[in-house]
This record gives sequence, C-alpha cells and structure tokens, in this order.
Amino acid sequence: MGALVGLGVGLGLLLVWSAFATPRAASDRPRRTGRVERLLAEAGMGAVPVRSVAMTCAASGLLVCLVVLALSRTAPLALVMGALAGYLPIGLLAGRARRRQRELAEVWPEAVDDLASAVRAGMSLPDAVAALSVRGPDALRPAFEAFALDYQVSGRFGDCLDRLKARLADPVGDRVVEGLRVAREVGGGELGRLLRNLSSYLRDDLRTRSELEARQSWAVNGARLAVAAPWFVLVLMSLQTDVITRYRTATGAVVLVAGAVVCVVAYRVMMRIGRLPTERRILA
Repeated sequence: MGALVGLGVGLGLLLVWSAFATPRAASDRPRRTGRVERLLAEAGMGAVPVRSVAMTCAASGLLVCLVVLALSRTAPLALVMGALAGYLPIGLLAGRARRRQRELAEVWPEAVDDLASAVRAGMSLPDAVAALSVRGPDALRPAFEAFALDYQVSGRFGDCLDRLKARLADPVGDRVVEGLRVAREVGGGELGRLLRNLSSYLRDDLRTRSELEARQSWAVNGARLAVAAPWFVLVLMSLQTDVITRYRTATGAVVLVAGAVVCVVAYRVMMRIGRLPTERRILA
C-alpha cells in the first residue's frame, strides 16, 4: 500500500513539474507581429508577404551596389551605398503607412457622422456600420464592404468588429471600433450623442495635428536633405578617378562605414526629436 501511495505522489509531482517545465506548443503562444508585417498592415498592403519585402530590399541593395561599383570601381563605396539602398523599400513602406493614416484620419469624422445619422434614422448599429460600405468615404468602403459580408455570413457583431479593426490597422479606427463595441454591449439611447461627441473630438484632434505637422515639416525635410546631400556629392565624386581612389584603401573603407553610421544615427535622432507623438493602437 505504501508503494502505491509513493508511486501516486511521485506521478503527481512529475505531472506538476512537466506542466511548468515543458514549453508550450507554438500554436498556444500569442503570435507576435513583426515591424515589417505591422507596416504592411498600416500601409493597406496586408496581403503582401513579408518575404516579398525582404526580396525587394535585397534586390534594390544589390542593384545599387552593382551600379555604383560599375561607375566608381570602388568596392567599399558600392557596399555602403547598397546597404543604404536596401533600406529604401522599408522607408517607402513607412511613408505610405503615414500617408494612409493621415488620409483615414481626415475621413473618419465624416464616417462617424454617417453612423450618427443612420442611428438617428432608426437603423440598428450593425446595419448602420454595414451601410458605410455604400454611403461612407471612399477610403473606408472596402473595409466596410468586407464587414458587411462577414456580418451577413456569421451574424457575430463582435467578431466582425475584430476583423474590421485588423483590416483598417488604424489607431483612429481602433477607437471608433471599440466605441461601437461598447455602445453595442451597453446599449441605451445615448448612442447618437456618443457618436456626435466622437466626431467632434476627431475633428479637433485632426485640426491640431495638422497644424503641428505643418510646423514641424521643416525639421523632417531638413533631416532628409542633410543625410542625402553628402552621399549625392560622393556619387558625383565617384566619376573622378583620382578622387575616388582614396576610398579603395582600408582607411577609406573605415571612413565610409563611419560616415554611414553617423548619418543613420543622426537621421534617427533628428526624426525622433521632431516627431509628433504617435497614437497607439487599442487592443491590437
């Protein structure tokens, strides 16, 4: 009898230890979204795989490296220019994401006004949201068309809102979607007033942010010009053989690498100093 009790206790301790020591399966772990994947979603290119972006970066870097090498016949300069060009697709993707976020922020007040009008006219909240696929701003219609189809198929308002938020990938859209979720769960007759207050708040926020962006645009343009100008001059100098041969030595390579590092660090610091506070996505 004592042996059976000991065996049972040992088996229980083994199970408890295995529950903490054994790593969870990959499917049980929360999925982490990478920076490139997040940029693709924010740029409205969520269907593009990350692998394609990586291949584009590699192709652009290799192309610029070969072109500069053919012009200057200086391997260190070609490698540095290729490395800088390899980041160009990521920069273009980030710029597209910022432009899309700005465009959506401009049309969200109009979309919320349409929602308030539909609710005041007696439509249910899911029908009012689905109606934005027809009456809403053009920039938002594709996402709400997918929402209308999802709700027609499943009838689950909360799940459809989650998928809508993932398609929009927009901080302002997150606030609107979560407000609609709370209004749906709480209910009551204050939905119209809530939507009107939200529309007024979004307009005030957009007006303030637009003024600040107009004032700090000089810092952004100045940082970009300060980083691009030395390398543009260096490319022009590569056409002169007697000048560019100085960078074919080990010392020249060190100077190029150090210059590239300083430019990247200075650009990031300048952008961080002049950057406006960015809105974080809600429950993304």
